[in-house]
Amino acid sequence: MDDKYWVRSLERANLVLNLIAKEPGKFRLIDISKSLNINKSSIFSILNTLEFLGWVTKEKGNTYKLGPTLGAYITAYSRNFSLLESFNMEAEKTLEKLDENILLGVLNGTNVLCLAAQEKKSIVRIATDVGMQFPAHATSFGKIQLIKYSYYELIDLYNDQELEQFTPNTIKTVGELWNQLESARWSGYTIDAEEYLQGCYSISAPVYNHKNSLICGVCCTMLENSWNEKKDKAIQEILDLAKRLSERAGYTQP
Repeated sequence: MDDKYWVRSLERANLVLNLIAKEPGKFRLIDISKSLNINKSSIFSILNTLEFLGWVTKEKGNTYKLGPTLGAYITAYSRNFSLLESFNMEAEKTLEKLDENILLGVLNGTNVLCLAAQEKKSIVRIATDVGMQFPAHATSFGKIQLIKYSYYELIDLYNDQELEQFTPNTIKTVGELWNQLESARWSGYTIDAEEYLQGCYSISAPVYNHKNSLICGVCCTMLENSWNEKKDKAIQEILDLAKRLSERAGYTQP
């Protein structure tokens, strides 16, 4: 986009929202200022406006979470996106078979946004709330959507950024990420083996639409003991779920 049409204040507000979405309830004003390298007065103005509009809310301890306005936007988006209704219907079947969390996510730059979830009943809960964003390079339902890019498109996307490390297993370089994507194109799925959270595993597969375009990813997350027991079944069930959703979206295998 031509720089003369670029609104810097909107770009900064988007950076703030992305940071809060990644870890709700963690960041105070000073933390956001330091993380984004934007002065405190500018961050104060952005947060004050976002809070007034209901895009964020201030919690006890002066940390921030996403607000009700964004929730309303997600709800409105859901009403107009039939795939979400299809996901809820089909993922419920997968949940019954696997008894593990099933997620739907869409790529958003170098992050993946969780659009919908079918969750198992358990006293131990993996934090995967609708509306949260996660780093694409460190999560299976982010990586599976990166397979649509060529090597040079992937390089441009990350623009020489260092890949953030969340655990000792997190991918360190774009080259390493590319090798995983090459493997995923052949297998049809990606795995996150403790790359984002210690003790947490996931498997994801891509969903295509009637234009044969990759539009989102579906994911099953589970803890290590379940992974050791259910890995092969989870792979098969997630591939099947992605196939059913793709068919509902009009995808025809080339």
